[in-house]
Amino acid sequence: MTAFSSLVRQRQTVAGAHRFTVDEDWLQGRTCYGGLVSALAAQAMHDEAGKDWPRDVSLRALQTSFVGPVAPGHLDITVQVLRQGKNVCQVLAHARQDGRVAAVLLGVFSADRPSALPTRRPHAEPLPLGADDLPVPAARPAQAPGFLAHFDMRWADGPPPFSGGEGWRSSLFIRPRDDDAAAVRTDVLIVLLADLAPTPVIGQLRSPAPNSSVTWALELRPVRAAQPGQWWRADNESTMVDGGYVNHAARLWAPSGELGAFGYQVVAVFA
Repeated sequence: MTAFSSLVRQRQTVAGAHRFTVDEDWLQGRTCYGGLVSALAAQAMHDEAGKDWPRDVSLRALQTSFVGPVAPGHLDITVQVLRQGKNVCQVLAHARQDGRVAAVLLGVFSADRPSALPTRRPHAEPLPLGADDLPVPAARPAQAPGFLAHFDMRWADGPPPFSGGEGWRSSLFIRPRDDDAAAVRTDVLIVLLADLAPTPVIGQLRSPAPNSSVTWALELRPVRAAQPGQWWRADNESTMVDGGYVNHAARLWAPSGELGAFGYQVVAVFA
Protein backbone atom coordinates (compact mmCIF):
# COMPACT_ATOMS: atom_id res chain seq x y z
CA MET A 1 0.00 0.00 0.00
CA THR A 2 1.50 3.32 -1.10
CA ALA A 3 0.95 6.18 1.33
CA PHE A 4 0.03 9.64 0.09
CA SER A 5 3.28 11.12 1.37
CA SER A 6 5.19 8.50 -0.66
CA LEU A 7 3.31 9.48 -3.83
CA VAL A 8 4.33 13.10 -3.19
CA ARG A 9 7.98 12.24 -2.51
CA GLN A 10 8.28 10.00 -5.58
CA ARG A 11 6.89 12.52 -8.08
CA GLN A 12 8.90 13.19 -11.22
CA THR A 13 9.02 15.79 -13.98
CA VAL A 14 8.40 14.30 -17.42
CA ALA A 15 8.10 16.46 -20.56
CA GLY A 16 7.08 19.48 -18.51
CA ALA A 17 4.44 17.61 -16.51
CA HIS A 18 4.44 16.60 -12.87
CA ARG A 19 4.15 12.81 -12.92
CA PHE A 20 2.71 10.82 -10.04
CA THR A 21 2.38 7.04 -10.02
CA VAL A 22 -0.89 5.88 -8.46
CA ASP A 23 -1.36 2.31 -7.23
CA GLU A 24 -4.49 0.15 -7.15
CA ASP A 25 -4.96 0.67 -3.42
CA TRP A 26 -6.22 4.21 -4.18
CA LEU A 27 -9.14 2.98 -6.31
CA GLN A 28 -12.74 4.02 -5.69
CA GLY A 29 -14.67 1.77 -8.03
CA ARG A 30 -13.26 2.11 -11.55
CA THR A 31 -11.43 5.36 -10.83
CA CYS A 32 -9.01 6.64 -8.23
CA TYR A 33 -10.32 8.53 -5.22
CA GLY A 34 -11.18 12.05 -6.35
CA GLY A 35 -9.65 13.68 -3.29
CA LEU A 36 -6.33 12.08 -4.21
CA VAL A 37 -6.43 13.46 -7.77
CA SER A 38 -7.21 16.95 -6.50
CA ALA A 39 -4.57 16.78 -3.75
CA LEU A 40 -1.88 15.70 -6.22
CA ALA A 41 -2.87 18.59 -8.49
CA ALA A 42 -2.66 21.00 -5.55
CA GLN A 43 0.83 19.68 -4.82
CA ALA A 44 1.83 20.16 -8.46
CA MET A 45 0.51 23.73 -8.35
CA HIS A 46 2.70 24.44 -5.32
CA ASP A 47 5.71 22.83 -7.02
CA GLU A 48 5.32 24.79 -10.24
CA ALA A 49 3.84 28.13 -9.29
CA GLY A 50 5.04 28.50 -5.73
CA LYS A 51 8.79 28.45 -6.26
CA ASP A 52 9.17 32.16 -5.44
CA TRP A 53 6.23 32.59 -3.08
CA PRO A 54 6.63 33.60 0.57
CA ARG A 55 6.18 30.74 3.01
CA ASP A 56 2.76 31.94 4.18
CA VAL A 57 1.09 31.64 0.76
CA SER A 58 -1.45 28.83 0.78
CA LEU A 59 -4.32 27.42 -1.25
CA ARG A 60 -7.52 29.39 -0.62
CA ALA A 61 -9.88 27.87 -3.19
CA LEU A 62 -9.85 24.87 -5.51
CA GLN A 63 -12.40 24.04 -8.19
CA THR A 64 -12.28 20.58 -9.73
CA SER A 65 -14.18 19.16 -12.68
CA PHE A 66 -13.80 15.38 -12.81
CA VAL A 67 -13.79 14.73 -16.55
CA GLY A 68 -12.92 11.05 -16.76
CA PRO A 69 -11.77 8.06 -14.69
CA VAL A 70 -8.19 7.75 -13.44
CA ALA A 71 -6.81 4.22 -13.53
CA PRO A 72 -3.77 3.01 -11.59
CA GLY A 73 -0.56 4.08 -13.28
CA HIS A 74 1.04 7.35 -14.30
CA LEU A 75 -0.94 10.56 -13.77
CA ASP A 76 0.57 13.62 -15.46
CA ILE A 77 -0.38 17.08 -14.21
CA THR A 78 0.48 20.23 -16.16
CA VAL A 79 0.31 23.62 -14.47
CA GLN A 80 -0.23 27.10 -15.92
CA VAL A 81 -0.14 30.36 -13.95
CA LEU A 82 -3.04 32.40 -15.34
CA ARG A 83 -2.33 35.55 -13.39
CA GLN A 84 -0.20 36.52 -10.43
CA GLY A 85 -1.27 39.78 -8.85
CA LYS A 86 -0.10 41.57 -5.75
CA ASN A 87 -2.11 39.39 -3.36
CA VAL A 88 -3.69 36.56 -5.35
CA CYS A 89 -2.35 34.00 -7.82
CA GLN A 90 -4.67 31.92 -10.01
CA VAL A 91 -3.33 28.63 -11.35
CA LEU A 92 -4.81 26.20 -13.87
CA ALA A 93 -4.00 22.49 -13.86
CA HIS A 94 -4.89 19.61 -16.18
CA ALA A 95 -4.61 16.03 -14.97
CA ARG A 96 -4.03 13.65 -17.87
CA GLN A 97 -3.63 9.93 -18.25
CA ASP A 98 -2.47 8.40 -21.52
CA GLY A 99 -2.96 11.81 -23.12
CA ARG A 100 -6.63 12.09 -22.11
CA VAL A 101 -7.86 14.79 -19.74
CA ALA A 102 -9.10 13.26 -16.49
CA ALA A 103 -9.62 16.45 -14.45
CA VAL A 104 -9.41 20.22 -14.83
CA LEU A 105 -8.62 22.31 -11.75
CA LEU A 106 -8.41 26.00 -10.92
CA GLY A 107 -6.53 26.93 -7.77
CA VAL A 108 -6.44 30.30 -6.02
CA PHE A 109 -3.45 31.02 -3.76
CA SER A 110 -2.82 33.95 -1.43
CA ALA A 111 -1.45 35.03 1.94
CA ASP A 112 -3.14 36.99 4.69
CA ARG A 113 -3.00 40.74 4.25
CA PRO A 114 -3.81 43.71 6.53
CA SER A 115 -7.54 44.30 6.91
CA ALA A 116 -9.83 46.60 8.87
CA LEU A 117 -12.56 43.93 8.96
CA PRO A 118 -13.43 42.24 12.24
CA THR A 119 -12.30 38.63 12.42
CA ARG A 120 -14.88 35.86 12.40
CA ARG A 121 -13.61 32.29 12.47
CA PRO A 122 -16.18 29.55 13.18
CA HIS A 123 -15.21 26.74 15.54
CA ALA A 124 -16.77 23.30 15.67
CA GLU A 125 -19.60 22.75 18.13
CA PRO A 126 -18.89 19.69 20.29
CA LEU A 127 -20.55 16.39 19.50
CA PRO A 128 -21.89 14.08 22.24
CA LEU A 129 -18.95 11.70 21.75
CA GLY A 130 -15.40 12.35 20.61
CA ALA A 131 -13.56 10.19 18.11
CA ASP A 132 -11.81 8.13 20.80
CA ASP A 133 -15.14 7.46 22.53
CA LEU A 134 -16.71 5.92 19.45
CA PRO A 135 -16.43 2.22 18.62
CA VAL A 136 -13.69 1.06 16.28
CA PRO A 137 -15.32 -0.08 13.03
CA ALA A 138 -15.31 -3.76 12.19
CA ALA A 139 -13.25 -4.95 9.24
CA ARG A 140 -14.08 -3.10 6.04
CA PRO A 141 -16.87 -4.75 4.02
CA ALA A 142 -15.75 -6.45 0.84
CA GLN A 143 -17.66 -3.90 -1.26
CA ALA A 144 -16.00 -0.88 0.42
CA PRO A 145 -13.66 1.14 -1.84
CA GLY A 146 -10.03 0.10 -1.51
CA PHE A 147 -8.76 3.65 -0.94
CA LEU A 148 -10.45 3.72 2.50
CA ALA A 149 -7.60 1.55 3.79
CA HIS A 150 -5.50 4.75 3.84
CA PHE A 151 -7.77 6.39 6.44
CA ASP A 152 -9.23 5.84 9.90
CA MET A 153 -12.88 6.81 10.29
CA ARG A 154 -15.31 6.98 13.21
CA TRP A 155 -18.98 7.54 12.46
CA ALA A 156 -20.42 10.11 14.89
CA ASP A 157 -23.87 11.00 13.56
CA GLY A 158 -26.23 10.28 10.67
CA PRO A 159 -26.91 7.12 8.67
CA PRO A 160 -23.81 5.17 7.55
CA PRO A 161 -23.67 4.37 3.82
CA PHE A 162 -26.27 1.88 2.57
CA SER A 163 -27.64 1.24 6.07
CA GLY A 164 -31.28 2.03 5.25
CA GLY A 165 -31.28 4.78 7.86
CA GLU A 166 -32.88 8.22 7.93
CA GLY A 167 -31.58 11.74 7.72
CA TRP A 168 -29.80 14.15 5.40
CA ARG A 169 -26.80 15.04 7.59
CA SER A 170 -23.79 13.20 8.94
CA SER A 171 -20.70 13.82 11.03
CA LEU A 172 -17.60 11.68 11.18
CA PHE A 173 -14.06 11.84 12.46
CA ILE A 174 -11.29 11.10 9.97
CA ARG A 175 -7.51 10.95 9.87
CA PRO A 176 -4.88 9.59 7.50
CA ARG A 177 -3.11 6.39 8.47
CA ASP A 178 0.04 7.62 6.77
CA ASP A 179 2.68 8.05 9.48
CA ASP A 180 4.43 10.64 7.30
CA ALA A 181 1.34 12.82 6.90
CA ALA A 182 3.06 15.52 8.95
CA ALA A 183 5.49 15.93 6.03
CA VAL A 184 2.61 16.92 3.72
CA ARG A 185 1.57 20.58 3.40
CA THR A 186 -1.48 21.31 5.54
CA ASP A 187 -3.48 22.82 2.66
CA VAL A 188 -2.76 19.77 0.49
CA LEU A 189 -3.78 17.46 3.36
CA ILE A 190 -7.07 19.38 3.65
CA VAL A 191 -7.78 18.67 -0.03
CA LEU A 192 -7.02 14.98 0.50
CA LEU A 193 -9.38 14.72 3.50
CA ALA A 194 -12.19 17.04 2.41
CA ASP A 195 -13.55 14.66 -0.24
CA LEU A 196 -13.53 11.63 2.03
CA ALA A 197 -17.00 11.71 3.59
CA PRO A 198 -19.81 10.33 1.39
CA THR A 199 -22.93 12.37 0.85
CA PRO A 200 -25.34 11.42 3.66
CA VAL A 201 -28.37 10.54 1.52
CA ILE A 202 -26.76 7.28 0.41
CA GLY A 203 -27.25 6.14 4.00
CA GLN A 204 -30.94 5.84 3.16
CA LEU A 205 -30.20 3.15 0.55
CA ARG A 206 -30.31 -0.47 1.65
CA SER A 207 -27.74 -1.85 -0.79
CA PRO A 208 -24.51 -0.50 -2.31
CA ALA A 209 -24.83 1.76 -5.33
CA PRO A 210 -22.08 3.57 -7.26
CA ASN A 211 -21.77 7.29 -6.64
CA SER A 212 -19.29 9.74 -8.08
CA SER A 213 -18.38 13.44 -7.75
CA VAL A 214 -18.96 15.42 -10.94
CA THR A 215 -17.74 18.82 -9.76
CA TRP A 216 -16.18 19.97 -6.51
CA ALA A 217 -15.61 23.47 -5.16
CA LEU A 218 -13.47 23.78 -2.05
CA GLU A 219 -12.80 26.96 -0.06
CA LEU A 220 -9.92 26.75 2.42
CA ARG A 221 -8.58 28.76 5.32
CA PRO A 222 -5.15 28.36 6.90
CA VAL A 223 -5.21 26.32 10.12
CA ARG A 224 -2.60 25.12 12.56
CA ALA A 225 -0.73 22.05 11.37
CA ALA A 226 -2.08 18.81 12.84
CA GLN A 227 0.13 16.33 14.62
CA PRO A 228 0.19 12.70 13.38
CA GLY A 229 -2.71 10.71 14.79
CA GLN A 230 -4.99 13.68 15.46
CA TRP A 231 -8.60 13.56 14.32
CA TRP A 232 -10.25 15.90 11.82
CA ARG A 233 -14.04 16.18 11.65
CA ALA A 234 -16.31 16.32 8.61
CA ASP A 235 -19.89 17.62 8.85
CA ASN A 236 -21.97 16.91 5.75
CA GLU A 237 -25.40 17.60 4.31
CA SER A 238 -27.24 16.42 1.21
CA THR A 239 -28.86 19.78 0.58
CA MET A 240 -30.81 18.85 -2.56
CA VAL A 241 -31.54 15.45 -4.09
CA ASP A 242 -33.30 15.17 -7.43
CA GLY A 243 -33.00 13.35 -10.75
CA GLY A 244 -30.14 11.09 -9.67
CA TYR A 245 -27.90 13.97 -8.56
CA VAL A 246 -27.12 15.28 -5.10
CA ASN A 247 -25.99 18.78 -4.11
CA HIS A 248 -23.64 18.08 -1.22
CA ALA A 249 -22.26 20.61 1.30
CA ALA A 250 -19.50 19.89 3.81
CA ARG A 251 -17.35 21.51 6.45
CA LEU A 252 -13.98 20.13 7.45
CA TRP A 253 -12.78 21.02 10.95
CA ALA A 254 -9.14 20.79 11.95
CA PRO A 255 -8.10 18.97 15.16
CA SER A 256 -7.76 22.43 16.75
CA GLY A 257 -11.48 23.02 16.13
CA GLU A 258 -10.76 25.64 13.46
CA LEU A 259 -12.73 25.56 10.24
CA GLY A 260 -10.35 24.28 7.57
CA ALA A 261 -12.64 24.21 4.54
CA PHE A 262 -16.09 24.55 3.06
CA GLY A 263 -16.88 22.09 0.27
CA TYR A 264 -19.65 21.93 -2.32
CA GLN A 265 -20.18 19.07 -4.76
CA VAL A 266 -22.51 17.74 -7.40
CA VAL A 267 -22.62 13.98 -6.86
CA ALA A 268 -24.13 11.46 -9.30
CA VAL A 269 -25.73 8.47 -7.56
CA PHE A 270 -26.51 5.46 -9.74
CA ALA A 271 -29.47 4.08 -7.83
